[in-house]
Amino acid sequence: MRDAAENGQLALLLEVSGTPKPGNVDRHRDYDDLRFEHFLAGAVGSLRGLRMAADGAAVGRAFERAVAGMAEQSGGNTQFGALLMLTPLVRAAATERLSPEGTTAVVEATTVDDACDFYRAFDHVDVAVDDLPDDADALDVRRGSDAVETLRERGTTLYDVMERSASVDGVAAEWTNGFERSFEAAEWLLEDDGPIYRRASRAFIRLLAEQPDTFVVTRNGEAAAEEATERARAVLDGSEDAEELAEEFRDRDINPGTTADLTAAALFVALERGMEV
Repeated sequence: MRDAAENGQLALLLEVSGTPKPGNVDRHRDYDDLRFEHFLAGAVGSLRGLRMAADGAAVGRAFERAVAGMAEQSGGNTQFGALLMLTPLVRAAATERLSPEGTTAVVEATTVDDACDFYRAFDHVDVAVDDLPDDADALDVRRGSDAVETLRERGTTLYDVMERSASVDGVAAEWTNGFERSFEAAEWLLEDDGPIYRRASRAFIRLLAEQPDTFVVTRNGEAAAEEATERARAVLDGSEDAEELAEEFRDRDINPGTTADLTAAALFVALERGMEV
């Protein structure tokens, strides 16, 4: 029987296997510099950090170690956001608190040290954020470990950091909203049937159709994010083909990465709640 850390790793593997996921790497589509095997290797490398989360290590430290392991492949950042979702979920599951309320208790208990380790994780990979301006805030995540002194001076916890970003980042919003969308999508997966790679695809498209992807907003702008959501809705109503949309978005480099992160979290919850593989 798999434990919470192993289900966390399996969720990462099942997420990238989900096909089609318009704009994302899947079983049929790669980007030139980011391929299916990079995600597989990232999932393998992340296990040590997920195991730490399950065994009681601090959330920030477990996350930083998961990212460090994930980064031990040549594709760069594959699953940073997904690991930020999964680390507290794994901790909650390992302590029999896998619910919106239980996971909220985990993230609200994070400390300044957790925040410091979160920032250190940015030293391992390039995360898709804009270049650091000269007047950037001292706690801008692009500062990485250089922000640690300021974090300690201000007494900023990791939950505080997520609150700062919740209005513009979908993963941070999950942290501060009881992982609401992740738990909801887990129910979709459990109620669905057929191969999990198809169920993951359908959950991804439903999530994308619900609201614009914040990663697309960051990389491509609000108009592209709104378009991606409208096109996902068109897939759901049958007026667009998901495979064709996946090819188009890959070619246009429209990559709904936050939606993929939520899908990974939903897969983890579904696995913990009995989804068979």
